[in-house]
Amino acid sequence: MSQFTIKSLLLIFLSLSFFKGFGQDTTAAKGIPPVWDLEACLQYAKRNNITLKNLRLDKQSAEEDKLLAKSALLPDLAASGSLSYNHVNLNNSGSGINSSGSYGLSSAWTLYQGGYLKKDIQQKDLSVQSANFSVLESENDITLQITQAYLNILVDKESIIYNQDLVKTSRAQLAQAQRRFTAGSVAKKEVIQFEAQLAGDNYNLTTAVNAERQDKITLKQLLQLPESRDFDVVKPDTVLSDGIIPDLSSVQQYALENRPEIKNAELGVRIADLNVQKAKTGYLPTLSLGAGMGTSFANDPTYNTFRQFDNNFYQQAGLTLSIPIFTKRQNKTAVAKARIVMEQSKNTLQNAKTALELTTEQAFITVQNAKNQFVSATEQLNYNKELYRISNEELRIGSANIYDFYQQRNLYVQALQSFIQAKYNAALAARIYEFYIGIPIKL
Repeated sequence: MSQFTIKSLLLIFLSLSFFKGFGQDTTAAKGIPPVWDLEACLQYAKRNNITLKNLRLDKQSAEEDKLLAKSALLPDLAASGSLSYNHVNLNNSGSGINSSGSYGLSSAWTLYQGGYLKKDIQQKDLSVQSANFSVLESENDITLQITQAYLNILVDKESIIYNQDLVKTSRAQLAQAQRRFTAGSVAKKEVIQFEAQLAGDNYNLTTAVNAERQDKITLKQLLQLPESRDFDVVKPDTVLSDGIIPDLSSVQQYALENRPEIKNAELGVRIADLNVQKAKTGYLPTLSLGAGMGTSFANDPTYNTFRQFDNNFYQQAGLTLSIPIFTKRQNKTAVAKARIVMEQSKNTLQNAKTALELTTEQAFITVQNAKNQFVSATEQLNYNKELYRISNEELRIGSANIYDFYQQRNLYVQALQSFIQAKYNAALAARIYEFYIGIPIKL
């Protein structure tokens, strides 16, 4: 091969490597790797989920409301100006146009409003905190949904693996039966039975593959990912399913003190209380300070325009006191409705606490049951696995009854399915229960 050809091939190889690397960097820059672990799924969802984005925008809106409430303590300032032209008829002189104008500055400052402005600032500050807890609530909900969807895919992956093994075993058994039929040691019926077994195993494998595809779509929908044919999840080496279970009272106490839904409901009571206090300020007087200055002119030929600005310049300041005497029940109704909202917020808080206590208790029962089921499923699988191994060996040497073999095979398949489901159910139940005590979800 000539030196020129070698250099050309090397240049082409380097170019392809560069474009491949550029494509990978672009994919990474978009934050969409081809293979995801659970942590990557959770972090991506927290950054890109539309519901969370809208809740963060709600928080920004609440912050703007807070800034507006603070600005109500300051005086305002407005400028005004007017200029007009009038068409008039002049005696024995035809017609003409007169002009006139005025310009001014004015300011108003609320000095006292029964404490309404300060209470409004406090209320808006609590609303910002409430918006933040709403974000955390939604993050928790999405975290649990993604974890469930992720574990469903792991169940599918294990189902695919053992169904592939069953297909491989069935093929080998079918080949053995065909050889024995050719040798005349078994009837055609036995060969057909193994063919039916292989067809059933292929069907189950196809079902498992389709289940994985559907569960991947579910996870992508939760992540709100664009179309990606390379999407897949990482199967961890081990999944912890038999850890120590924290006691229920500790979990409930921590959850009631720290969960965002409880914090949010508590803020709802405080916000409602401030709303009652704001409504009560309607009975109190309002004191405000006003000031202004301005000037005017008219096109009088006997007066210079700038002289008019000086002569007509004025300044004024004054206090205004407004005392509500009869408001046609507006204040009384406002206070009464605010108190109703206050009672509703207390009921909401109590309901949130009760719901959380029941949810944590249910999670505690679920994790106990799942752990016991996992232990039982493990023992069941071990026994049936050994019996299935013996049945395979008996079938290989021709001493097994075909019906007994199928029965034992079905028991093994059921035990394996139960074990896989129990393992991931126990892992999911443990992660959810620990989540209520503040432990981040990890596999």
